[in-house]
Amino acid sequence: MDSPAAADTATTGLTFRDATEADVDALVALVESAYRGESSRMGWTTEADILEGRRTDPEGVLEVIKSPDSRLLTVERDGSIIACCQLEHRGDHAYFGMFAVSPTLQGGGLGKVVIAEAERTARETWGAKEMQMTVISVRDDLIAWYERRGYRRTGRMSPFPYGDERFGIPQRDDLQFELLVKPLV
Repeated sequence: MDSPAAADTATTGLTFRDATEADVDALVALVESAYRGESSRMGWTTEADILEGRRTDPEGVLEVIKSPDSRLLTVERDGSIIACCQLEHRGDHAYFGMFAVSPTLQGGGLGKVVIAEAERTARETWGAKEMQMTVISVRDDLIAWYERRGYRRTGRMSPFPYGDERFGIPQRDDLQFELLVKPLV
């Protein structure tokens, strides 16, 4: 559990804004550092033991930035991008994805601040009544973190895209995505 002092430090000097094309390389580097490779092991969100290869690429990030129904919420401190998340408008709900916090800043409350801002943004910008996301079902620690933020497991699974290296190179054969949901009203 984060101390109040850690939470205060996590929120000090933050700037939230929509990503621009100029941010693509920094955002790719952030997402990769949070989930893949040795650098991701400094944080707790690493997928390095279950997936190798890339988590995203410049084309995928640019597609989110340019999509009229998406926003790539970018979080800066002292001019450096330290966190991000994708929000996509899907009718009465929003989809939350591409969530990354710099591995060196994980565990200090920054993620809680980012997800709360994402929920507020989806509710106020689009009138979204629910936030949805998919999480790799074997990521028990990550799912538990989302449950503590009010998300619930639905048991609705979708297949992992085995063979499509844009999503990584699986190191096990039991990967699938579970839909998590949270009411925003």
